[in-house]
Amino acid sequence: MATAAKPIPPMPRGRTARRVLFWLVLAGAAALVWYWRPLTANAVTATSYGARIACPCRFIAGRALSACRDDFEPGMGFVILSADAEERSVTAWIPLVSSQTATFHEGQGCQLERWDN
Repeated sequence: MATAAKPIPPMPRGRTARRVLFWLVLAGAAALVWYWRPLTANAVTATSYGARIACPCRFIAGRALSACRDDFEPGMGFVILSADAEERSVTAWIPLVSSQTATFHEGQGCQLERWDN
């Protein structure tokens, strides 16, 4: 006579949630590593564009820095702007990824800082 197999008890909810969270974090970290190079390249492009567009907007046109964001292309919502009135420069940055500065020089306009490659 065959004995019936005992059903496997369900895993506790907390343990399942932790396991799912672990795999999601691991998958997110793997995706970040895999796409890091194109992400940083796009971030450098976005911050360079942001600084280069916001500098003349602020120091030539005399507009408020918040109004200069209107000149950005769609998808540049992560770019943060800050201005230094004393240095006459605008820095555009994406936290932990990229930062670029454009400085206004009389007679030459706004120029990005030199890149270190």
